[in-house]
Parts: sequence; C-alpha cells; structure tokens
Amino acid sequence: MRARVENTIAHTPDPQQQAGRPPNPGTSEQDLWIVSTRRVHDRDVVVSHYADEVWWFTGATTNTVLAKTKVDFASIPAAYRDIVRAILYRYLQKGQRGGKRAGVPTLVRFFSEIRFFLLYLDRLGVRRLSEVTPFTCSTYAQSWKQTKGNGATRSSELKPEALYRRLAAVETLCALSQHTTDAMHAQPWAGSTAGVLAGIQGSSKNRTKTPLMPDHVFAALFERASGIVEQARLAFDAHHAAEEMRGLDTAVKETLESKSGSGHEPRCKSNLLEIRTACYIVIASLSGCRNHELAFLGTGACYSSMDDDGEVYWWMRSMSTKTDEGKTEWMIPEAAVLAVHVMERWAEPYQAALRAEIDAKHAIDKYDPAIALAKEHLGALFVGMDPKKGMQVRTLSLAKLNMDLKGFASASGVDWRLSTHQFRRKFANYAARSQFGDLRYLRDHFKHWSLDMTLGYAMNESQEMALYLEVQDELEAVKQGVVAGWLDKAEPLSGGYGNNIMEWRAGEKPVTLFKDRKQMIRSIAQSTSIRSNGHAWCTADDNQCVGNDLERTRCSSGCGNAVIGQQHLPVYQGLYDQLKELEHCEEIGDGGRARVRRDLDRCASVLTALGADLVGVA
Repeated sequence: MRARVENTIAHTPDPQQQAGRPPNPGTSEQDLWIVSTRRVHDRDVVVSHYADEVWWFTGATTNTVLAKTKVDFASIPAAYRDIVRAILYRYLQKGQRGGKRAGVPTLVRFFSEIRFFLLYLDRLGVRRLSEVTPFTCSTYAQSWKQTKGNGATRSSELKPEALYRRLAAVETLCALSQHTTDAMHAQPWAGSTAGVLAGIQGSSKNRTKTPLMPDHVFAALFERASGIVEQARLAFDAHHAAEEMRGLDTAVKETLESKSGSGHEPRCKSNLLEIRTACYIVIASLSGCRNHELAFLGTGACYSSMDDDGEVYWWMRSMSTKTDEGKTEWMIPEAAVLAVHVMERWAEPYQAALRAEIDAKHAIDKYDPAIALAKEHLGALFVGMDPKKGMQVRTLSLAKLNMDLKGFASASGVDWRLSTHQFRRKFANYAARSQFGDLRYLRDHFKHWSLDMTLGYAMNESQEMALYLEVQDELEAVKQGVVAGWLDKAEPLSGGYGNNIMEWRAGEKPVTLFKDRKQMIRSIAQSTSIRSNGHAWCTADDNQCVGNDLERTRCSSGCGNAVIGQQHLPVYQGLYDQLKELEHCEEIGDGGRARVRRDLDRCASVLTALGADLVGVA
C-alpha cells in the first residue's frame, strides 16, 4: 500500500537553515546564548541562538504545526525587539513568578498576544515599557472591548476567552519585565484584572467548557466509524489490488475491472483516508485520550494483562505532556485494540517513506538537525504526507485532523461541529453514567468502568489519573443535573423519596441554609447517594434496597429510597400494559391474579403521579 499524498502540515521555511552557522565577527557572548537544540546521534546541535531574528523552539508535541514553534522578532516594532528577547528568554528559562518553565505553545501564544500590545504602543509613540501607564493599558483594553475581530479581520466579535488571553498577556509582560532593564512601573489595570475586564469571573472551571456531544450524534459517528474499522482489511486488499493493476496492459486492466469491480484508485485512496479518521474516532471515544496523546501513539502500543479471575484487560501506551505525566497508559476495550492494529497496518508505507527520508538526509550530513526532527515521527500511527514539504511524512496536525473529523461528520449525515477535544469529554460523560447506572450506549465497550473505578486504576499505576478526575467531575455534573430536575416544582415525581421531595417543594418555608439554588443543588448532589436501577433513581447508601430487585414495582410502594421521574414513565407504561393482559388470565390462578392486581395498582399510582392518562391504556 503506497502512502497517500496530502496537505497535513503548514508550509514553513526550513527551521534548520541557520543551525550550526559560525558566529559573525563582533558577536557578543549574549548573542551566542542557546535558545534551542536538537539531539542528533551523539551530539546536541544548536537550532536557535539568542541573536537570531527567528527563534525556533524544540520540544513541542508532534501534532504541532511547524509554524507554531517559532517567534519572528521582525513582526514587532524595532524599539521593543531587544527587551522582548530578554523577556522571552527569561520566560523560557525561569517561567513566571517562580513557576515552571514555559512550554512551546505558551511561549508562541504569549508572543502572538503581546505583539498586538506592542504595535498599539508604537502607534502611540511609546517606545519603552517603562513609559507605559495604567491609563495606556486601560485604553488598550477598551479598544479591544469595543472592536470586533481578532486583530487580523473585523468579521467576528472577539469572545471573552480571547479577550482574556489578550489582556492576560499584558499582565505577564508586566511581571516578566521586572527582571529586565526596562520594567513597567505599575500594574496594567489599576484595581482590576484581565478576567474582570474580559467578563470572566472565578477559576478556569467556570470558563467556556467543551460542548458535550449529544448522544444521537455520538452514536451515529461511532456506529459508522466502528463499521469502517471492522471492514478495513477489505479496503486494504482493494487498494493492494489497484496497486498491482498499475503496470498491467490497459485492455487486461479493463477486463479485470469489469469482472471484479476493483481498480477505482481515487475511491480506494478516499476510503483509506476515511479509515484513518474512523480509527481516530474509535480510539479517542474508547480511551478518553487527548489529541496530542494519540499523536504520540506508536506501533506496538497495546498489550494485555489478566487479573486473578481470568479477566483480560487491554492497555495502550503513549505520552502525555498536559500535566507533565510523560509515559502514560490507558485501559481500553478490544474495539480500540482493533483500531490500533488497523492503524499499524495503515501507517506502514508512510513509515517506510519516513525512514527513506532520514536515510537520505543522513547520507548528506549525519548531524543535520532535520534528522532529529524527522525521527520524532518515527513509528507514529496518525501520519500523512505534505507535498509542500517535499512529500515529507509527519504526524497529523490538530487543524488537519479537525478538518477530517468535520468531513467525516458531514459524510455521516451529522449536523454537529465536531472537533478532537469533544471525544474526551464524551468519554468522561459515558464513564460517569456507567458508574451512575445510566449508560445507554456502548455498554460492552465500557465494561471496565465499574462502580469503583479506582480498582481498575490500582491495576496499573501508569494509568492517566487526570482522566479519572475528569470522569469524577462529569459524574458530579450528571448528579447535579438529576437533582436540579428533582427540585423543579414543575417536575412530577413518584416513589417514596420522590413523594418526600414533592412535599418539601410545596412547603412555604424558605431555604436559608444555602447561598443560592446552585449551591443547594451541588450540596444535595454531593451528599446524596444517587444511582439508576433502570426503573427509578435509588438513593440508598447500600445495595440492600428492596427496590433494586427484579420486582420493579417495589419502587412505587414500600420503598422510601426511590425517586421516579418522567424518564421512567415508559417503563411503568410498558409494565402496566403487560399486566393488563394478565389481569383475567385463568392459568395463573387466584394468587397470580391477586399479585397482578397489586402490581397494576402500583403502576397506576406511578403513572397518575407522573401525569399519564390511564384511559384507553392496554
């Protein structure tokens, strides 16, 4: 199978074109300070020096577009280039306020944001940071609050999150400038903060959250993706057949195509690219991995372990840089293992091309920094070719993968703006609902997410704990949503606990224990044991509740732990209809009919409480 040519990374100048050059006469010691290096064989080769007009950073994740690993000092006013060099170097080496060193995305984003501020100062005739006043900063903030666009265009309003980043960069600039010879003398916004000015209050948790993919959207995408993964071998065989026909005589080729229906090369290539996207959807959905963690995914990533009961657990190895975890593992089901194996075969021709590129560069100069750059992508599964970069094989960029996902969604008939980060939240949501007893889809795929997830994590200390915490956050959100429904006076409830809630809601006494309704919902959700048994919400602290057995109608009578809501109405409607058919059945005897009438009364009580009309039922 030959590698498919496509545009996967941005076309940028060669970042290594100045590497290893001799210093110019009169170069100072500071000019020779090393900004970045690459390890090539047994030697560290300098990529960027302090005095370079463009700094190329190393150490970014492999899904980062090359253009987003550089800063170009020519893009800022000349008066500020020296001081910004000093500030960036401090940020790179020491971080901010004693924190950890800034990573590549942080450095590039910071430079991009302060560029707007420096251009603004230049237009005002301000040439030094020490001349900047709070009034100057205030007018800068006001100019962005009143404008539309992102600085490049004026077509869309600058959102609060983007405004916050732009203004927060000025705060960072002020803090870092204190370690230079041209420090800002006062805080940018007197008596305020970037968050307040941008209209964003509180911690990052209260800011824009990843949208939760609707169940019907996720089900449609996953069903189509898993089907493509399962049929991938046939697509590989078809592509191989098309490749073999390339050299055949035209008449022979037409005869074979008419008999087999194969040989449609464009369709084969399209199918192969869709396999890559489908595999990404399956793996991301069933692992909860972030995009960069799947970008690091390589050949041989999966292995299995077995517990004392003979249960087989599959694990997937990769890297995570989000929380500096480094080498990390995720528990995955067999469907994800299949997708990984499919991608291993899919990536084979690309990896062969990548090895050929490395060999060719090595033959010219074995210490070429570009060799180390290419080696970062060796073994990667989610790769592609870029014709603008000499057919180089590189890991797919985030932008390219998001574009592929949107195309896949459109081809699936799904009207949803799909992106990579949504799969992690959907995974956390499903895992939380699995604990909650309310998982409606893909139950077999989530068999490892038992009521006590910590047991699974105890099996492997390399498991990503941040994902576990996100699942816990999602679980809290699900519980709070349920409690919010209970406290809605317009929501009818039944069951022992549900009736108590109804009586409490109808009370005249105001609640003074909580600051507001939101805090009350959060407190009740955290202090109440809530799980679904399919026919009610159970609030019992243990598994001894009488409403959790096979006799479903027990939740409607004699159980003080049950809350029955509108979502359970179809269950009791179905039970009522089935029991009505047995009401006059002679074969079950008097005792059986008495039990049927008892359960009919229980179901009727629930249906009536939930507002259902019993007339004409059955």
